[in-house]
Amino acid sequence: MALRDHPIDAIRHYVPDGTAEDIMEWLHQYKIHLKIRKERKSILGDYRPAHAGKPHTISVNASLNTYHFLITFVHELAHLINHLNHGRKVMPHGKEWKSVFALLLSRFTKRGVFPSDILKALEQSMGNLAASTCSDVALFKVLRRYDEAKLTCLVEELIPGDRFRTEDGRLFSVHAKRRTRYECREIPSGRPYLFPSIYEVYKE
Repeated sequence: MALRDHPIDAIRHYVPDGTAEDIMEWLHQYKIHLKIRKERKSILGDYRPAHAGKPHTISVNASLNTYHFLITFVHELAHLINHLNHGRKVMPHGKEWKSVFALLLSRFTKRGVFPSDILKALEQSMGNLAASTCSDVALFKVLRRYDEAKLTCLVEELIPGDRFRTEDGRLFSVHAKRRTRYECREIPSGRPYLFPSIYEVYKE
């Protein structure tokens, strides 16, 4: 779904109350084509620079709750501004990007947009912002509290011997924890796989 030509009411569905106007302001200011995508397991959102007459494009997963959606949009907007300021001369998630992201996000943290637990998690992240909310385990887990009821659980919520299925239907059993990841065995092949602690699965 693309929102470039949709009214502000369409954006209000995806973001916290009182923030759709901010999104619209940035969309017009930077001439952004905003795309709302179906859930993608590998990414929450992405940014593509303007080229060949096409505008800057930001996509965000439609499945995210409103707080997670807003943070992801701001994350990608920071990439856009970083690209305009520095091109490819700096690291994608280097100090320049972190500075822009923190500045953009402060627009909402100062207005009380986020619940206290999300705000606390964001403040703790500001010192060393991760490449995404999936990379910041603590922030990801706090944001997950605001998701609609799900049938999934996190791998870290399982114990050795538990079985689970992935989105593609493959069956695994939990074997042991390896630092930040969990060693699991595919059934029936017995092949070992490492899963991030916050990987969402379906418990059997």
